[in-house]
Amino acid sequence: MIEQVIAWSLRHRAIVLLCAVAITVLGVQGVRGLALDAIPDLSEVQVIVQTSYPGQPPQSVEDQVSYPLASAMLAVPAISAVRGFSMFGESYLYVIFREGTDPYWARSRVLEYLTQIASRLPAGVAPMLGPDASGVGWVFEYALVDRQHRYDPDRLRALQDFFLKLELQSVPGVAEVASVGGLARQFQIEADPARLAGYGLGLERVVRAVQDSNISSGGSALEMGRAEYMVRAQGYLADLEDFRNIPLGVDAHNQPLRLGDVARVQIGAEARRGVTDLDGLGEAPGGIVVMRHGENALAVAEQVKARLEILRRSLPPGVEIVITYDRSGLIRGAVGTLYRRLIEESLVVALVCGAFLLHLRSALVIIVTLPLGILAALAVLAAQGTSANLMSLGGIAIAIGAMVDAAIVMVENLHKRLESAAAGFDRWEIVRRSASEVGPALFFSLLVITVSFLPVFALTGQEGRLFRPLASTKTYAMAASALLAVTLTPVLMGYLVRGRIAPERANALHRVLHAAYQRTLVAALRRPGWALGVAALGLASAAWPLWHLGSEFMPPLYEDSILYMPTTLPSISVDEAARMLQVTDRLVRELPEVEQVYGKAGRAQTATDPAPLSMFETVILLKPQDQWPAGESVEQLVDKLDRQVQLPGITNGWGYPIRTRIDMLASGIRTPLGLKVSGPDLAVIAELAQKVESALRGVPGTRSAFAERIAGGRYLDIDLDRRRAARYAVTMAEVQGVVQGAIGGENIASVISGRERYSVNLRYPRSWRDSAQSIAQIPIVTASGDKVRLGDIARLVLRDGATEIKSENAQLVDYVYLNLDTSDLGGYVALADRALARIDLPPGYTISWSGQYEQMQHARERLAWLVPATIGLAALLLYGHFRSWERVALVLLCLPFSLIGGVWLVYALDYRLSVAVAVGFIALAGVATEFGVVMLLYLDQARAQARRGAAPMRRFAHFRALIRGASSRVRPKAMTVAVIVGGLLPVMAGQGLGSDVMKRIAAPLVGGMLTAPLLSMIVLPLIYEWWQRRHIERVSVPGAGGVQSLRP
Repeated sequence: MIEQVIAWSLRHRAIVLLCAVAITVLGVQGVRGLALDAIPDLSEVQVIVQTSYPGQPPQSVEDQVSYPLASAMLAVPAISAVRGFSMFGESYLYVIFREGTDPYWARSRVLEYLTQIASRLPAGVAPMLGPDASGVGWVFEYALVDRQHRYDPDRLRALQDFFLKLELQSVPGVAEVASVGGLARQFQIEADPARLAGYGLGLERVVRAVQDSNISSGGSALEMGRAEYMVRAQGYLADLEDFRNIPLGVDAHNQPLRLGDVARVQIGAEARRGVTDLDGLGEAPGGIVVMRHGENALAVAEQVKARLEILRRSLPPGVEIVITYDRSGLIRGAVGTLYRRLIEESLVVALVCGAFLLHLRSALVIIVTLPLGILAALAVLAAQGTSANLMSLGGIAIAIGAMVDAAIVMVENLHKRLESAAAGFDRWEIVRRSASEVGPALFFSLLVITVSFLPVFALTGQEGRLFRPLASTKTYAMAASALLAVTLTPVLMGYLVRGRIAPERANALHRVLHAAYQRTLVAALRRPGWALGVAALGLASAAWPLWHLGSEFMPPLYEDSILYMPTTLPSISVDEAARMLQVTDRLVRELPEVEQVYGKAGRAQTATDPAPLSMFETVILLKPQDQWPAGESVEQLVDKLDRQVQLPGITNGWGYPIRTRIDMLASGIRTPLGLKVSGPDLAVIAELAQKVESALRGVPGTRSAFAERIAGGRYLDIDLDRRRAARYAVTMAEVQGVVQGAIGGENIASVISGRERYSVNLRYPRSWRDSAQSIAQIPIVTASGDKVRLGDIARLVLRDGATEIKSENAQLVDYVYLNLDTSDLGGYVALADRALARIDLPPGYTISWSGQYEQMQHARERLAWLVPATIGLAALLLYGHFRSWERVALVLLCLPFSLIGGVWLVYALDYRLSVAVAVGFIALAGVATEFGVVMLLYLDQARAQARRGAAPMRRFAHFRALIRGASSRVRPKAMTVAVIVGGLLPVMAGQGLGSDVMKRIAAPLVGGMLTAPLLSMIVLPLIYEWWQRRHIERVSVPGAGGVQSLRP
């Protein structure tokens, strides 16, 4: 069939060339519209349910909101996990769906179940869905800075809330613009409880009066003087004087009683749960641009920047917009690095072809197929809507050597035929014959290389989402190369491989390689036992480095910035959090490698950020590495930062912005590795978590271990004495009203000022709520008009409690965060397990690893059966080509020997076994199989030529044919190895964004190329000779003179 395709292509050369032009045009068009991103979106499909329950402590939020919602969400179809976060006044529920779930279908199902649970929630509590964004949707962040301090702090926040936020929300692809930091203006009414009691008023009367005085309505329209006039009654409260004049009734002397008589009205700042800092210089309010799910990150970031440039002109004088995080730079850097690598690899291909063939037009045949294959792969990528990112372009980078191998073999085989062709030969007939000789084997070889990546396609979870784009583009590129090899390449050979063709021996490089190989092969044939013993010893030697490699899930993805996420004690106040944030930012900013520091403590106003005040997130923008101290690596910089920021009460944590957010979404853990302690009782869970922390601190490789202090919050509990309360006819609801409204404060209305909106808060003055003694003196007006102090009917007690309650699948959980000094994740866990075994677990409590170790185990389990299954499938394909299981076994024998160099190089570079390294070995296995197929083809052709028209072959003739066939593989094999190794050397030497991952994929290929060709060209002929020995007569093995005569 393949021979027929080649013949058809040569007969219809114009059609083939037109198709090549069409592929070029379509490819260029596809590349122009290709979306760019740094890495694939590794996040799970999530739906966030945010529920506000103002003033309520975490335990009340958990019992009345989070737990009922989580229990209901567990019944939603296609979910994989439900994670709950109950904190002061807020509940966040992250509903994680299985891979492949449509995000908008998921949102509709969650909404459906929310309607069913609504009646079981407290009155006035209304769950809302978070933005339709993925876990890596934070693509752009900025801050507002007033360096001359011209404006009040709340003015900058108003600019963000009512100007910048609204303008940026309309940018295509933006799901939400979340405000963070700063002070939000608020109208505050501090009602004096003594005065209220003196007039016999309660807070309910004040609330009703404020709401009744803040109304605007219309009275339809009337006609006057043949004109229509619309009637309106404007009653919005506008300033403090309007508030003070709100009537509350009359006093005992029938005098008007106004709000100003019983309360102090002022403008202040809303209570906040998040603060920011820029470069350690103080508060800098800003915004976080959250990208909609599935959008083009580069396009969104660029459009946001363009809009901000326009908006800068509308800002008040002296106010600046400072970009604190911009993913577009990371995207352009990562993609630009891969583009440069592809260009460098293509130049290496051109140089290698020219050096070996000494024929420019022959080299051009090989070179032309390379961009065509790449364009075809990128066109398919664009048609799928997949972005061009580090991994998808990386698939092409590691495929370049294999892509041109078919063209190399075909051109080299044509050279051999033309060298021996008689005068007056038919060029196109020779092209057809030479292409038909090697075309079928090459096509099946490329097909096997394609099939070899099936384990990568079958991966799930983060590893699947990361490497499937790489496998896809490599598959598309190899498929395009296979098609071009049997269609376009023969046509180009007929047109371009003309003129004087230099014989192989005219090339000094080839003569050296040919002579060295022939001497080695003859020596191996004379002493096959020794040769096979050396090969077996080399194979056995790989066991030692393999045993000492260690394991990790994924190498770090350097993002041109670092995310500093320290953890403080949970009872920290807002002011203390702001102070500590400023101190840590200032310390980080002192290092010369740091360009800018923007820190956040607590949460932004978005459902995508359920962070407590004790959680800091500082984005550290770094200068280009050429401005760092000479030879300093990212790991060394992180160690320097860790030593620089050492403060009491702070446990450091370091990571990268995108990677950390992915880890948090996937496992709930914000460090690469952690443990989950779960059970029915929070106190026991907290105790176990601290035991785990203590046990892990002594494990070698632990940089820091920190268990969340879930029970470290401080509470002032008001315990109602029901007997005494009954004596005064005071209900629990009345006490709760005082606690929630008068002490905690309650937003009762809004002030409308043009396009701006500000809340109106009612509570008691600070002097009545700044201590337990003051709170005990708060009067409560009973239904009969009597007054009773809160301390007379309740006991005020200071206790410890939870600051945040976390759950997973409706079960309580606590996290232990780990930062490691080692990259050997598997080795560390093995040591840690021995330390954890000494902890006694009560019944119903569990300790489990989470984070990247959990994902590594998942990937390992899948690869354990996927790789053997793929080898079996490849064997079936090879059998379909050879129709001989013995030949299939000969080809597959190349696989273990190809691993030797790869294992040793990975070990020498101090890499760990990871999914990236496994992908490199899978790619190596495909290339090694192709080596075996082509070598077997050459041996079979040489043996068939020796048998043609002769008597039964004797062993001496068999040896000559064997050596001739194997030697004819020297030049194409050397070219292929040089192309693959030379093409991957720029990747191995690269230092750009994403180079850590690409190096680990390339290392097995580079190392394998140093052993796989040598062993396949020695071991395979030896075993082939032994297998064919039964078909020839037994004669004595030639001596020294015979060896000389074996040379062609």
